Amino acid sequence: MTEDRKIEICAEAAHEINRVWCRTHGDDSQPHWDDAPEWQKNSAINGVKGVLAGNTPEQSHESWAKEKTDTGWVFGALKDPEKKTHPCLVAYNDLPPEQRAKDFLYVNTVKTVHTALA
Repeated sequence: MTEDRKIEICAEAAHEINRVWCRTHGDDSQPHWDDAPEWQKNSAINGVKGVLAGNTPEQSHESWAKEKTDTGWVFGALKDPEKKTHPCLVAYNDLPPEQRAKDFLYVNTVKTVHTALA
């Protein structure tokens, strides 16, 4: 299996963990991986590459936020891909605990799945 394929599998797994985590907290805005738009899949793949390069949950959030702002997203009370607004476009320490936990789950999912595929 190629490294690119491993990264894609890790991205799908981490995305799905995030999707389920969001649903348990009342956020149904995250589509299933198979239905996710290409920009969302690419963002997940970039997140995986960051984790594999050593990003902590905080660094992972910072990289995600930079990617969002670089592509025109701004802070907004509601997540809206069409308006490019997102409530998590704040400093990591300003995130609610459940959002920091989501970053922790993402990083650890990537590490676990990547190790399993070795």
